[in-house]
Amino acid sequence: MISVNTALKNAYDNQYNHSASEWRRLTALPKARNIVNLTAGKNPSKMLEVGCGEGSILSWLDQWNYCPEIHAVDISDSGIRETSGKKLTHLVSAQVFDGYTLPFPDDYFDVACCAHVIEHVEFPRILMREIQRVSKLQYYEVPIDFSFYVDRKTAHYFAYGHINIYTPALFRFLLKTEGHTVLRELCGHHDKDTVRLLFKDNPMGGFKFKLKRLLFRTIPWFRGIKPDFYSVLTERNTETAGEAFDRQIQDLQTKE
Repeated sequence: MISVNTALKNAYDNQYNHSASEWRRLTALPKARNIVNLTAGKNPSKMLEVGCGEGSILSWLDQWNYCPEIHAVDISDSGIRETSGKKLTHLVSAQVFDGYTLPFPDDYFDVACCAHVIEHVEFPRILMREIQRVSKLQYYEVPIDFSFYVDRKTAHYFAYGHINIYTPALFRFLLKTEGHTVLRELCGHHDKDTVRLLFKDNPMGGFKFKLKRLLFRTIPWFRGIKPDFYSVLTERNTETAGEAFDRQIQDLQTKE
């Protein structure tokens, strides 16, 4: 059975503490808004957040009475402690999991949310299959770290724990090859408060970031590959891409 690499789990086990809780709370606000916006009208009665961290996104959703029954999982012991300690009104369970096996039956949730997690996962397809198994709808949000020289910045992204790099098109390809149907999607940019927090100690870095983003916005081709984040709501296909591939192979063999 596949589980999270021990060294990776140890790195996250003690990551969450009160020292950065306000920063996480503020940057979680736009992420929570995106969940609400893309799932508008779906009215979930039971939701799961996969990779809840310290529960910052769930805290906003709980305040807004987004869902009557909330569940959360994470690989981090400290994250689950912080989430449980928030005493969220609608939180039913918060538990540590092995990173790939979700302890819930098929179709248990109306929606499963996985925001800014897949870029950290060693075997994203395995986790995505589990998320798809336990939920009727799936919500993902990933940062768009792509650049044409991204391989030169490995140390930079690894410092954030980002081991997978996406563009919106690459993430849609991943979804479609795992049997997801895209229902709604959003390509967006960080709001002013988030940019201010990200670069409060590096004004020149903030200026360069804003300048690059302005250039990307003015070039039509770049608009499709370089927003700051990509959010998407999906549902399962009746036939996954893998199953379709197997069927096509079998059809070819039958004809022979």
